Amino acid sequence: MNIEPLAPLRPFHLAFPVHDLDAARTFYGDLLGCDEGRSDSHWIDFSLFGHQIVAHLDENFVARPLANPVDGEQVPVPHFGVVLTMSAWQALADRLSAAAIDFVIAPTIRFAGQVGEQATMFFHDPSGNALEFKAFASDDQLFAKD
Repeated sequence: MNIEPLAPLRPFHLAFPVHDLDAARTFYGDLLGCDEGRSDSHWIDFSLFGHQIVAHLDENFVARPLANPVDGEQVPVPHFGVVLTMSAWQALADRLSAAAIDFVIAPTIRFAGQVGEQATMFFHDPSGNALEFKAFASDDQLFAKD
């Protein structure tokens, strides 16, 4: 059930655990280029492409690795990220590759030649949280079924 129309989209909010705020600040701020918002000794707000994500400190946090098969790859679950334009996705992929990030799934095209074809990449933050960034040649493929 679609409660509201898709446009205009509003920013989402996601709070997630990290075991080291300094490492999160370096990863999200310096590597991903997220502007930092408010912060405290136990949390940091970041703008992830205009969306509010909040890293909350849990010094005992250990990510639980889990994956599901999708298009021949083992996709980490849970994960979060943003659907970017193709040019922004490529710029991020280039920046992460240059930084020698350890990709779970390197930048690639998933569902090539099929409905929902998309550029995608997966990697972990320093606390083991999985992130996916993707892009479509045409945004109408985001929810396409056939």
